[in-house]
Parts: sequence; C-alpha cells; structure tokens
Amino acid sequence: MTSSSASILDTSSVVLVGTSDWLGQFATLLETRTTATVQRVETKADALAAFRNRTTDCLVTEYALGETTGLELLREIRTETTVFPVIVGAASGSEAIASEAIGAGVTDYVALTDSSERMAAELLDRTERAIRTTQRSITRSDRARQFDAIFNDSQTATWVLDPDGSLARVNQTAREMIDEDVEAVVGEPFWTLPWWSQTDTTEAEVHRIIDDAFDGAFGNVVVSQSSRLDDPRVIDLSVRPVENERGDLVSIVVEGVDITERVTLEQDLRRSEELHRVTLNNMTDTVLITDETGEYTYVCPNVHFIFGYTAAEIRELGTIDELLGEDLFDREDLAAEGVLKNIETTATDKAGREHTLLVNVREVSIQDGTLLFSCREITKRKQREEALATLQETARDFLYAETHREIAHHIVDDASGVLNLDASAVYLFDADANDLEPVAYSETMRELNGPLPTVHADGATLPSYSFVEDEALFFDDVHDAERLENPATDLRSVTYIPLGNHGVFVAGSSEVGVFDDVTRELADLLAATAEAALDRVSRESRLREQDRTLHAQNEQLTALNRTNETIREIDQAIVQAETREEIDHTVCELLTADDRFRFAWIGTIDSTTGTVEPRAWAGADQGYLDSRSFTIAASGTDPAGRTAATGEVTMVSNVAAGLREEAWRKDALARDYLSVLSIPLVYNDLTHGLLTVYAPTRDAFDDTAKAVLAELGETIASALSAIERKNALLTTSMTRVEFAVDDSAFVLSRLAKDAACTLSYQGGVQQSTEGSYVFVTVEDASLEDVADAASQLVAIDDVQRISTDRDGGVLRVRLTQPFLALELADHGAVFREATADPTTTTLVIDIPNSSDVRTITQLVRETFSGVELRSKRTLDQSVEHDLYSTFLEKLTDRQLEVIQTAYYSGFFESPRENTGEDIATTLGISPPAFYKHVRTVQRKLFETLFEEHKLSG
Repeated sequence: MTSSSASILDTSSVVLVGTSDWLGQFATLLETRTTATVQRVETKADALAAFRNRTTDCLVTEYALGETTGLELLREIRTETTVFPVIVGAASGSEAIASEAIGAGVTDYVALTDSSERMAAELLDRTERAIRTTQRSITRSDRARQFDAIFNDSQTATWVLDPDGSLARVNQTAREMIDEDVEAVVGEPFWTLPWWSQTDTTEAEVHRIIDDAFDGAFGNVVVSQSSRLDDPRVIDLSVRPVENERGDLVSIVVEGVDITERVTLEQDLRRSEELHRVTLNNMTDTVLITDETGEYTYVCPNVHFIFGYTAAEIRELGTIDELLGEDLFDREDLAAEGVLKNIETTATDKAGREHTLLVNVREVSIQDGTLLFSCREITKRKQREEALATLQETARDFLYAETHREIAHHIVDDASGVLNLDASAVYLFDADANDLEPVAYSETMRELNGPLPTVHADGATLPSYSFVEDEALFFDDVHDAERLENPATDLRSVTYIPLGNHGVFVAGSSEVGVFDDVTRELADLLAATAEAALDRVSRESRLREQDRTLHAQNEQLTALNRTNETIREIDQAIVQAETREEIDHTVCELLTADDRFRFAWIGTIDSTTGTVEPRAWAGADQGYLDSRSFTIAASGTDPAGRTAATGEVTMVSNVAAGLREEAWRKDALARDYLSVLSIPLVYNDLTHGLLTVYAPTRDAFDDTAKAVLAELGETIASALSAIERKNALLTTSMTRVEFAVDDSAFVLSRLAKDAACTLSYQGGVQQSTEGSYVFVTVEDASLEDVADAASQLVAIDDVQRISTDRDGGVLRVRLTQPFLALELADHGAVFREATADPTTTTLVIDIPNSSDVRTITQLVRETFSGVELRSKRTLDQSVEHDLYSTFLEKLTDRQLEVIQTAYYSGFFESPRENTGEDIATTLGISPPAFYKHVRTVQRKLFETLFEEHKLSG
C-alpha cells in the first residue's frame, strides 16, 4: 500500500547493500509505503555495479560488509562523484565510525539503536531527505553554471553582493573599469566602492537601489564613474534581488552598463537638434515620442534598424500600441516613478520577424509629446539564452545516448532550437570505407538540398574538406564556394563544423548572410558538445568491446582447458593401452565422459565397399550408427564420409543449416547433434581410420578446438601404429608377399634403367635428420658408372661407395623422398628385399598376421603405379624372429649404422674389401671408435645367441 501523498521516493531507485535484518525491514517499508524501485545486493562489487548503471538514485549500506565496510564502498563512490546520496547505517555505531563516515563524505549516517518499525520509518524520512537534497544541489549547480555564463558577459559589468549589501564577486568587465585592486574592496558596502564618484548624492542613489533590493524590489540608477580622472564614465546600474525557495534574500546582483556615450549624446541633443538627428540616425536604439493617446509626435530616423519600417511607414501603422502592444506599462506606475526601465516586450518587424525589446518609458514634455519610448534590441541575447537552455537539454540527452547514430539524430532534432536553422545534417566517418556517411538530416535539409550522398574523405567536397582539415567553415552564400558538391542546392548560408574524428555537422538556411557572431558561437558550442558525447560513446564502446573480447577469450580458454584436460587423459590412457581395440574404446569413452561431447565413434575406411565401418563408439548413440550408411563422398554425406573422401578435417558448426539438402542432418538433429567434427587418424601418411565427435550445441568447435583435436588424431594414429609395430615384433607367423612393380618413379627402377644394371635392396635402411640412407647392391655394371647415374637423379641426394668387386659392389645412397620400408614399418610390415633391372622390378614384403594384408597391399598400390601381386605364402620364423628382434633391441642406432656399413663394405670378407680405417672415414668417425662399435655389436650378437642356447638347453 502506497502513501496517499506524493513522495520523491515513488519515482526513485534505491539500492540496499548488506544482509542485516534492519535492511530487510527497511526494504519492506519502502515497498509498502512507496512505489520506489528497490534493489538488494550483498557485496561491495555488486553495489558498485548497480551504482555505475546510472539508474540508481540513492544507496543505503550497512557498515559491515563481509571483508570490507560500507565506508570503503563510500570512498570508492566518492572518487567518481561527490553528490550521489549514500547513507551508512551501523547497528553498533560509535563516534569514531560517525566521524570517519563524515570524513569520507557520507550523505547521512544512522546509528541503529534498535530494529523497530519506528527506526525504519526514520530511515525512510532520511532517505527521502537525502535524495531531495541531492537533487536540489544538482539543480543549484546547473543554475550556477547558467549564472556564470551571464556573469562573464564582456559587455556588462556585474557585481554580486551578500545579503547585507557588501561586495562578494565582480566580473572581469567591472574589474577593467578601475585601476585599483578589486580584492582589497571585497566585503565593503557596495555604495562606498570606487566605481563611481564618491559624493553624498551618488552614494545615496546607490544606497537607495540596494535598499530596494533589501525589500525584494528591482532598482535602477544612473551614476557617474570617476575613478579614472582622465576618462569619467556614466554607468546605468540595475539591481535585482535573488531569493531562495523560502523567499529569503540570499544575494543581490547588480549590472552596470556604460552609458557614457548615450548620456553625452543626450547632452549634445539638448545643444543641437541637428546633432540630435545625426546621432539618432546612427544609434541602434530606437526613440519614439507620443502623446497621451499614443499618436506619434516624433519617430527617430533609425527606426528601420529594429523594425524595418521607415519613419513614415511607422506613422501609418497607427498608434504605438500597434507596434509595441497594448498594456505595455501601467500609467500610474509611470506617474509615480517618472521613468519605467527595462520593460521586456516583443514586436514584429516589416518582414514578419519577431524581435525581443527592452523598452524604457519616460514622461517628457517635448513639443506635443508627453511619453518617450527608448527601444533596445535584445533579440540575439534572448535567443542566446534560449539556445543555451536548449543546448543544456541536448547535452542531457547526450548523456543517455548509446550510439553515434543516436547522438547524430539528437543533434539534428535540436539544431533548430539552438541555432534557429531548420536545415541540418550529420555525417559520420566510416574508417573502413574512408567515407563520410549522412546518417541524420532534417526534412528541411532534404527539401532544400535533395538527398545527401555519401562523401569520400579526400577533401574534394565541402564536408570532406572540413573533416580532413579539421576546420569550421561558414558561408554567407555557399554558391560562392569552390568545393560546392551540389550547385543546384537551394541552401545559401551554410556552415560545416568537424566533430573531431567522428564526422561533420552541417547546418544552413535558404537565406543569405544569417551567421552573426552569436549564431557562430552557438554552432561551435553545439558541435563541441556533440563531439564530447561522441567521444564518450566511443570510449564506452571500446570498453564494452574489450569486455566482450575478454569474456569470449575467457570462454575460449575455459573450453580449451577442458579440451586439453581431455587430451591429457586420452594421452595417458593410450600410452598404457595394449591393443588397438582398447585405444579405440578408451578414446571414445573419455571424449564423451562428463558430458564433454554427446557422442563419439571411430570408423575404418573400407575402400572395397566405399563406406566407413564403425569399430568403436561411446555416448548417446540412440541408434545413429545403425540408421545410416556412411558413404565415402566429398559432399552430401555425414562428415565422417567427407573426411574419408578428402583426408581432411571436416567441421560442421550448425547441423540445422542445410537441413533439407542433406538427409543425415535430420537424423543428427533428432539426437541433439548440433555440431560435428570428423578427424582423420593419420600418422606418417598412413591412415588408421577416422574419429567423429558430435556436440549438443552450435559452434562447439572453434579453430583452436579443431586444431587441438586434429593433433589428437595424429596422436591416436601414432599409438595405433606403435601397437601394430609391437604386434609385428611379437608375432611368429608371417605372410610373405611378392609384387611386380612397373613404375619409373621408383628410385631403384629409374637408377637400374639409367645405369643398365641390376640393383638389389636387402634391408639396411637408416633414418636420420638428413634423410633416409639405403644400402644397394650393384650387379653387372661398374660401380663408378652407377654412382655417377645416381648423382644425376633428383630423388638421390648423396652417394657413397661402400665396397667394390669385379661385377659391381655396394652403394649407400641418401634419398630425398620417404622410403617405402619406413612406411611399411609403421604398419609392422618388413620390406624384405627389392630387385630392379632395366625392365622389371620386384618387391618382397613380410607381413605379420597381426596386420591386414589388404592394408599393406593398398599402401603399395597407392605408392606405385603398375603393381601386380605375384605370390603370397605363409612363413613361420618364430626362433629367427625372436633372436633377430632380441638382438636389434640391444643395439643403438649408431651401432646398427656402423655394423651395416661394415657388412656391406666387405669388412667381414676374407680378404677384407675395405679396412676399418676406410669405413671409419666413410662414417666420419675415428678408427678406434669404429673398432669399438664393431666389438660391442659382436659381443651383443654372441650374447644373444648363447643366452638363447642356454634357455633352449
């Protein structure tokens, strides 16, 4: 239930900070007695967030806030504003806390002696009083700024007096009227100051108008100012009292206008009527004299300055009431005072324009005239005051604008009120296109100029030139401008004012020469205010963008950390896995654990059927694998089929897109698969199938997640290759396959043909950072000729002669391309031998039963063209295989390289074909190092044989 009387709280927003019971009671009282918006928060951070939303009118906080206090919250708020109302309540208050709160700038401090409803009601009153006091303070500040603008008028001397009539402030214009130190007379009675002649009469006149102000009335007096003996002046003083809301006098404002020239003219007029006419012709004030009925007896020649009429036309209008309006003044007041000054009225000139005038009326007796009217034009000053008031409202609107376009529309909407120009527009700068785009313009601008085109920021046109050169342009007639972009425009007076780096403000009129000093000043002020607002929006936009970027980066980092955690778990699991099946199932289960992904499966690519066959899966399948056939195709099929066809990672960020074009999307959406990632499992160019992962959200896989999971695919493939190699080492049964190859790209086939010889490879491939080293036996040709032919091949990077005999010898060649033996080894297969002559090439490969013969066959067919399977037979070499494997496990890579080179160099022949020193030179090591390696290998060989003999015995 709300109060029957209106309260300022009814339209206020109050934030309550803390958890105490008294805050709850206060919140209840607020909601039952007012229609205030009440928000409760518990922490300092939440309170600051609510304060910075700029929708809060008051903040009430308890003293104790967890690890901080309400005073710390107050101090942080006071770093941003000193007027925002903050009330601190302490259940266990003390003078020390109260003193600290006051020092921190608290609006009100409440010591809560109890938690009764009476206490809550008192807090309600204090809250309303704090909000009301703050709003009054803000209003007074605004009025003070307005007063300062008037106070600093360079044409009028202004003094501000205390209520007792002593001097408090004085503006620069008044300071320049005397040579004395103004600070020395501050606090002195106004009528005793050195701005006027210190005579009893002058002091009495000035004292009289101050006394009028004491009584709340306006006063006026003309005094002589003789502080400068060489240049005495006459000052027209007008006094007005300033009262507060209760009607109490708070200050007195005195304005003084130097009317020395006018007084001199009046004196001269008395001396010479001719001089009188000349003077009137050059005055901007208009003097009219009438009789009691209002009929003109005298019209000054310069009447056209204000009214646009000639003296004769003024008389034809009728009485003065037709010109200045009826009831301009009270006849009795004039009779009592003799003169009435500064009567504000409006009059319409000959062209229909309205003018604001200050009129002085005096009783005179000049020929047949009895009333003298002196009219002063204050239209511009009035317009300036009204424009400043409108500009203040515009600035307030700018505070709530959130975009550059919104500010642009505010500028156009308020330009007519500030500048009295109906045609206006705002161009905003598009940095990407380097263009000025017209985002807001008035209807009058469109009517006078037509549609505004986008302007390139090259300085060629007027708005572009103003923006690029950062120069405000004012044209009395824009048709005289060289850069006018639209010669057909009906605009005449036009201004272009840059808005900093944001764009250009344009305003104009169909009339020529409308820009006076006031209009120029107001246009510059409007543009500067708009530029400040645009700067603010830019800063806030950058901050919001930074917040969004940080938020997105945090989300990406969280997702990446989660993905990396999964990858680490998978890496640890596959290292410990013993079988291919264990790796497959472990990967799928870990990817779908803890709702990381909705579903994952691993499939084998079957080239025979042209499909992908699932071999392991985990997660929410819901029959998806059974419902589909995963055809290998580059488009139109599930991502798994695409990856199988292209060998590339396939990512679908939104399964719902293209729902009607691809049937698999419907089945996926039915199971809440909203994004998909399919990864090939490839290691050393060997494919071990593919992994496909489904997520329950759109855009679940960004570029980082895609790269990380692709790397996981390589890790899985590497682990599967390791399992195959391990199985190959452990198996005792093999299939020996012989192929005939007709492919000139094979390095041995090409070399045999070029050198017209027979080449044999019987093992001995070595892998190093420089490439693959292969030992090749040469028959039926000179070793020198074959070495020369090999050096001409791009596929061979280096050739070394290992041993030479009558019919050929042994070469060690370094290949620039991967050798098939290494790829076969990754699948557990052994490239047993290769024989090539000028016309045919045969390959012999041993495949362990743990490996798929079809996979090896497919690998050979993909490596070479013209492949023919000649034979296939099963071998059992358990003893030899175990001895060979055991022996190789004991050798280092360097020891194996040394012993192979020695063997193929004929070191173990009798007689030796090459000495140890020769072989050491070939290997780039010292002879002692060579012999040490040979003896170590021999010892390990005999150790393997004898240990096996003991075990078998």
